[in-house]
Amino acid sequence: MNRSALVRAILIGTALQLAMIIAGHFVPFIKDNVFMWGGMALSLVAGLLYAFAARDRLGPSLVGGGVAGAVCAVIGIAASVLLGDTPAFVLAVGTGMSFVTGLIGGGIGRMLAR
Repeated sequence: MNRSALVRAILIGTALQLAMIIAGHFVPFIKDNVFMWGGMALSLVAGLLYAFAARDRLGPSLVGGGVAGAVCAVIGIAASVLLGDTPAFVLAVGTGMSFVTGLIGGGIGRMLAR
C-alpha cells in the first residue's frame, strides 16, 4: 500500500466528511437527507483519490481505497455522534458501508488510472 497516497486520500476525505457533518449540524435537510448517501459518496471519492495517486495493482488499490474510505468515514461519523446528530450505532454500520464504497472507489480509480 502506498503510504503517501493513503495519507493524502484520508486527509482530503476527512476534510470533506467534516465539512458535510458541520453543514448538517446547522442545516437539518443535510442531516436528514444527505449524511448516509453523501458520506458513502465521499468515501468512494477517497478510494478514487487513493487509486489515482497510488497507481498500484488492483488488489492494493482495493484495500487502500477501502481503508481510506473507512478511516475518513469513522472520523466524520464520530464527530457527528459527538455533536449529537447521529446515533452511536452508526459508527459501526457507517464505517463498514464506507469501507465497501471506498473499496469500490479504489477499483474504479484503478481502472481509470491506467
